[in-house]
Amino acid sequence: MFRKMRRFKQQLSDEECIAILKNEKRGVLSLMGEDGYPYGMPMNHWYCEDDGKLYFHGAKEGHKIDAIKANPKASFCVYDSGYKNPGEWALNVKSVIVFGEIKLVEDIDVARKICTRLVEKFTDDEEYLEKELKNALSRVQCLEFTPVHMTGKLVNES
Repeated sequence: MFRKMRRFKQQLSDEECIAILKNEKRGVLSLMGEDGYPYGMPMNHWYCEDDGKLYFHGAKEGHKIDAIKANPKASFCVYDSGYKNPGEWALNVKSVIVFGEIKLVEDIDVARKICTRLVEKFTDDEEYLEKELKNALSRVQCLEFTPVHMTGKLVNES
């Protein structure tokens, strides 16, 4: 169903892919939008080690929610900031693409956990977290992305 990576020598291990998903703060979530056009948007994410799923948050309505309701298949792409080898100009970038299905999270306790973990990726300010949960949690739609296939690779931009 999913293609094997053509440039397999550049392929990252599952462990390396998961490390990127855990450590990077954002990626691009792609859905099937209106009239068959792809719809990709930058999103903050949280990778949950307990269940191997990705979680997101956003508004309760809009293009993204309509697309998910119409077709739950999605992909999520994350890449690191890269590095240069000494004496070389080319950047080496590790990227991960995850294919899977996405759904709306309806349980408010699960949404609270997701939002808490997302905030913790950016700050340890407990006061900020509590203020956000109090003022915005009721307006937030959390999303659960269940991976079915994942690949990652190291690309040298030369």
